[in-house]
Amino acid sequence: MEMDLSFFDVYVLPWAINIALAAAIFIVGRMVTKVLVNLLGKALRKGKMEEILVNFISSIANILLLLVVIVASLDRLGVDTTSLIALVGAAGLAVGLALQGSLQNFAAGVMLIVFRPFKEGDFIEAAGVAGVVEHISIFNTIMRTGDNKEVIVPNGNIYSGVITNYSARDTRRVDMVFGIGYDDDLKKAKALLQEIVTSDERVLQDPAPVIAVSELADSSVNFVVRPWVKSGDYWAVKFDTTESVKLRFDQEGISIPYPQMDVHQYKHESN
Repeated sequence: MEMDLSFFDVYVLPWAINIALAAAIFIVGRMVTKVLVNLLGKALRKGKMEEILVNFISSIANILLLLVVIVASLDRLGVDTTSLIALVGAAGLAVGLALQGSLQNFAAGVMLIVFRPFKEGDFIEAAGVAGVVEHISIFNTIMRTGDNKEVIVPNGNIYSGVITNYSARDTRRVDMVFGIGYDDDLKKAKALLQEIVTSDERVLQDPAPVIAVSELADSSVNFVVRPWVKSGDYWAVKFDTTESVKLRFDQEGISIPYPQMDVHQYKHESN
């Protein structure tokens, strides 16, 4: 009986106490981790950080804190946690090397979300793709092209190149060029262009539209027509103005020349 009590005191009781303490550390640690992660999330949201980044940072913090809790629990059980930490570090390094491209996309995604060169709903051109941004995630950005195709672009490709955001400003300038023949009435053509542009209610008066002769080309006298419009009216104004210019020029007898070449043939008389 004395031997049994000695075995209980030496082996069973200490192990039971260590297991109970390890379980307590794990349970309390999980509760503390949950509280800390919630506080971190609230602080990030209070700083007006994007929800997707808040969720990602909270997840990373939750994993790291749980890892600390698990290590503390195992250490209480007498497990050699030094080797475990080294193993986890080596595994993390191996995973990092294997996922270099993904980590690059992740880093770029964080930068895009933090600095916000564009937002969902913007029309942008980046990484050789032009379209409306539908969703920005940690690793890629989903865009919808003008012909309604969905394109998934890695964030690393976007952030490492030039980003053109056509929706960043409320107004845009429509740049158009129209040519008339050298024999046509230049002042009349300019007046017609002025009339077409100013009669369009979508064209802004400030800044004022620019209509000027820009070039005496090989086969035409070219006008630049540059009205300012709201960004959403850009393509409609461009298309409608081009059509109106063609119709009015035809009506008023003003030609729109096309590239041509005059060939002169000389006849040599033989003796």
